[in-house]
Amino acid sequence: MDKNKAEKPRREVAKRQLSHWQLQRKRQRWVFGIGIFIIVASLGIIGGGWCITQYQPLRESVIKVNDTEFNMDYYVKMLQVLQYPADEVVRVIQQNEVIRQGAERLGIIVSNEVADEELKSHGPPFNDAHRDVVRTQMLIGRLLDEYFEQEILFFDEQRQVMAMFVESDSQAAEIRVRLEVDGGFTELAGEFSLDGFTKGKKGDLDWRTRDVLTLLLESSILGEYVFDSKVGVLSQPIYDEAKVKGVGYWLIEVLEREEDPERAYVQAILLGSEGEAQEIRAKLEAGEGFATLAKGFSQLQAAGIDGGDLEWLTPGIVSAAFDEFVFDLELGIEVLSEPIRDDMMVTTGGYWLVQVLSEDDNRKIEDEDRYLLKAKALDEWGTSLFDKSDVEDYLDDDKQLWAISRAAKELGR
Repeated sequence: MDKNKAEKPRREVAKRQLSHWQLQRKRQRWVFGIGIFIIVASLGIIGGGWCITQYQPLRESVIKVNDTEFNMDYYVKMLQVLQYPADEVVRVIQQNEVIRQGAERLGIIVSNEVADEELKSHGPPFNDAHRDVVRTQMLIGRLLDEYFEQEILFFDEQRQVMAMFVESDSQAAEIRVRLEVDGGFTELAGEFSLDGFTKGKKGDLDWRTRDVLTLLLESSILGEYVFDSKVGVLSQPIYDEAKVKGVGYWLIEVLEREEDPERAYVQAILLGSEGEAQEIRAKLEAGEGFATLAKGFSQLQAAGIDGGDLEWLTPGIVSAAFDEFVFDLELGIEVLSEPIRDDMMVTTGGYWLVQVLSEDDNRKIEDEDRYLLKAKALDEWGTSLFDKSDVEDYLDDDKQLWAISRAAKELGR
């Protein structure tokens, strides 16, 4: 591949590029996802050492939820309590208040006195931000136990299911042949399934309702198939375009490499299966353009946007499998890699193999499954309330930086 190295801009790794990698590794979450139950988990506060750009009175109103307003002092305290990124703290304050108001309309209230008694078990310090975090946890527990407990069925239609998720149609077809000849669904699912739940269960999903299957497997396609399937029939490979899996395959070409400091100018394509990677590699070898194929097929956001051009990278930015090829000094430049498996990357798409063992049109739902269904109902209720609420924040970048700096200073950072 021709490339004028003398004219290539020698750019350092940009913050924009780093954010691509961070975004690639994260899974999307609902506005009111199950993570709301661990809102006091420590994620690390952003900030220490940032300069104050302008003064902001602590009594200034910065967040509004319907008729309730929160001032800067409260926001700073919540930054200290949660130690979340600043934008997430805004969202948590809004969510907490939406939950409090919604619960109150249902007649479910946790008073300041009750919240304070619970707060004492957590130890000091105590302030209104600590109290509201504890209050929200208590309200969620009561909503689940008192309100949503009555909203969820105790008996429902269920299926006893075996399932696994693999990366490609060809792999699914090979495994299906082995299942028909020798059986051994649990062994093969434990070895090959790329879905965490089915792998951990070795394919044996036990009895589940349609909604529980969708929640556990994060796939509506499987639930639809299972409840339309005949008992005892092993499915053909079922394609699931949206299902996320923790594996990808790289095609990489290093265009320049430097030793001091160690860095490389790279173009790369991330694909969802080894078979697809082989197909794209063949097209590259046949002369099709790297940028065109990256934009059409790469599952890496940066590669898709920039035509596979990842610019200058240093070790540790992507993954160990990626670095092993890119920074191997024995390899020449402008050499196209074979498909490189990377278990640190996230891609979408794959194939289910499913077998329904039994069916029951009115089976008792297990307690753990009912809890999942109640949590789902809570999520939907919270999201609906949030969407209907008058929710605003008046925090621009300067105000957020001021709040972060003050919170960090008060924490002694």
